[in-house]
Amino acid sequence: MKTGIVIFGHGSSIASANDAVRRVASEAAEAGGFDLFETAFLDVAPLLRDAAARLAARGAERVLVVPYFLTLGIHLQRDLPEMVRQIEAEYPGLIMQVTPPLDGHPALSRIVVDRAREAL
Repeated sequence: MKTGIVIFGHGSSIASANDAVRRVASEAAEAGGFDLFETAFLDVAPLLRDAAARLAARGAERVLVVPYFLTLGIHLQRDLPEMVRQIEAEYPGLIMQVTPPLDGHPALSRIVVDRAREAL
């Protein structure tokens, strides 16, 4: 099954914040060897629906959504599941899967330690 990956961030009115998410997504895609990937946002373009459409047009049968969010807050509990339902209804046969957010990953605490040590 051909799988596309979407790095899904909140989005900001500050372009450099969105560019930072795109940069991480691109680096992650390269590191993971993911040829079929997109970046999408909750509040700014490109939206998740747009990213899923592009991936489906490129042959994706499954879309794996990786939330670029720290915790499982309201957007991931309420908004994202509704978006996924709408996309699956619009693209019958396209399977959408969502990973957990970044919280709980062991690298996160190491990042916090690194940032603190950088400032000491």
